[in-house]
Amino acid sequence: MVQGTSGQTVRLTVAQAIVRYVAAQYSVADGERRRFVPAALGIFGHGNVAGLGQALAEHADRLPFVQGRNEQALGHMATGFAKATKRRQTLAVTASIGPGATNLVTAAALATVNRIPLLLFPGDTYATRRQGPVLQQLDLPGSGDVTANDTFRPVSRFFDRINRPEQLLTALPQAFRVLANAEETGAVVVALPQDVQSHAFDFPVEFFEERDWPIRRRAVDTEEVKHVAELIKRAERPLVIAGGGIHYSDAQAELTALGKQTLLPVSETFAGKGAITEDGPWSVFGIGLEGSPNTNRLAERADLVVHIGTRLTDFATASQSLFANPDVRFASINVVEHDAVKQGATAIVADAKLALTALAAELDGYCVPAAWADEVEAARAAWVPVRDAALDPDTRFPKEEHPELPETDAVLTQGQLIGLMQEHARSGDTIVAAAGGPPGDLQKVWDATGGRHAHLEFGFSCMGYELPAAMGVRVADPDPAHRITAFIGDGTFIMMPTEIVTAAQEGIPFTVVISENHGYQVIRRLQMWRTGEHFGNEFRYREGEGALVGAVERAEAAAARADRLEGDYLKIDLAQIAAGLGAEVRRPTTAAEVRTALDETRGARGPVVLVVPTIPHADLPGAEAWWDVSPAEVWEHVDTSEKLAEYGEGLAMQRWHG
Repeated sequence: MVQGTSGQTVRLTVAQAIVRYVAAQYSVADGERRRFVPAALGIFGHGNVAGLGQALAEHADRLPFVQGRNEQALGHMATGFAKATKRRQTLAVTASIGPGATNLVTAAALATVNRIPLLLFPGDTYATRRQGPVLQQLDLPGSGDVTANDTFRPVSRFFDRINRPEQLLTALPQAFRVLANAEETGAVVVALPQDVQSHAFDFPVEFFEERDWPIRRRAVDTEEVKHVAELIKRAERPLVIAGGGIHYSDAQAELTALGKQTLLPVSETFAGKGAITEDGPWSVFGIGLEGSPNTNRLAERADLVVHIGTRLTDFATASQSLFANPDVRFASINVVEHDAVKQGATAIVADAKLALTALAAELDGYCVPAAWADEVEAARAAWVPVRDAALDPDTRFPKEEHPELPETDAVLTQGQLIGLMQEHARSGDTIVAAAGGPPGDLQKVWDATGGRHAHLEFGFSCMGYELPAAMGVRVADPDPAHRITAFIGDGTFIMMPTEIVTAAQEGIPFTVVISENHGYQVIRRLQMWRTGEHFGNEFRYREGEGALVGAVERAEAAAARADRLEGDYLKIDLAQIAAGLGAEVRRPTTAAEVRTALDETRGARGPVVLVVPTIPHADLPGAEAWWDVSPAEVWEHVDTSEKLAEYGEGLAMQRWHG
């Protein structure tokens, strides 16, 4: 027994204590108080049903529970919810031991990479050990205290294993401290041995009183602001790169105001998409591998790059080949010092909203040099008609001029499908994408101004995130006037469609738009770029005998090359799959049919799936940026010398900035 200041205690199991504690925690940001964790998600198994399952059933009025279908998807749903609430709330996810727990590892990594709070309670193997090796225990001969849950350690910002009830008294407050800390947040994992979940303890009553966790804005150092302002004033060709930190800080208005005030050209990363809320001559779209080629040309010439709220991954920097000006310098605003000093930047380590306000005051009366403003406006003006033409759904794609493209029933390109969604989008709508072609295309051409939101997860580029994350966004934004859309390819849909069942069960209205282009086409595109030959990326039947049975014998007989996946496209009825999972389904083909389907399903009360055939291999205009993906240096059947020479030219452009 541990007594609090009042001396009063309450006897609870570990699981009951967790539920009561979690339900009593609140976040406070900018004077707004919210339940930090308003609900729990999970799937029960032998490793959590008698512990957390019992506690959640007993205290369903305190912490509502949502039954899911795949633990990884539930983690993504919680992360999508947390991102949509600008890291002021999250959801708890529980799983059984073994595979149920390790299914959450990918979700944990995604949350940690993207700096999003996620609270996980995976079951764990017995702490008492008297049972001997139990079902799903690793049972390693050299490490008696290692369990499958130790795989969470490198992908979490906080990890603890509760081997005794009283450990909750320190573990849970530390867990919530990390969740609420903008500099440290990410996946928080509290592993719960199956037996300990049901063990009882006399907890201090005060432990379960409501507690507020302030989400603090890191204050600005005025000297740091002055240093960055001076660099901007001295620069002839400054450029801003806006990342996801703009959204988490709720600093879109401040960034937009700074652009209008100074004409500093502002580009956006994937996570930063929508950081600019108004169109203007200083808004220059996406940057990097899937950005506007015109923006990338500006980045090559910039003599000062100010990166704000971004980790500056290789997609943004074109694998460190983008900033080609020999005199380029860097400045930054970031709440995380680790990210602030990247590229040797002169840093303002502070909250983005506060820092941008201070920087605008320091730059009062400043405007970028007229020659640079003219160059920026010209670059922007050159890209807009190219983008608009690629998105125009009423211009028939000339398939007859492209005999190299495979024959399908599709009449629209993926770009034209995006154009249709763009013309349908209204203020308050959110589009969600994460892996494959959709996020890259949205980064390049989507207009996220005018109150339209883009939720692009590309820090971990995780297939399967989009659909459950869109559900999380909908939970965060229940306004029926706002449409929440997950934009995915058929490869992602086949990988993880199961939470449609959860959406139907819970009445979660959201839309999935599937670009049916028959495979992992963006990776095929990369494969062709770097090797000149495609293999294993399209959804095709196997030639020859068409089965893996006997494959070893055929390979040994040197006949494997004749039995590749080069037959007709697979006949997969995505619409029937979605309908069987509980969605309202349409399969529009033409632009008019897509418009009708979008209009008629807006405001639906449950999940909606639109399966739209799109022309394979018909891509948007390229970004004209380089990516460090090395071709094979030797290949028995293919001459890669040209590809290697091209790769070598890219390597020569890479620079270290320090």
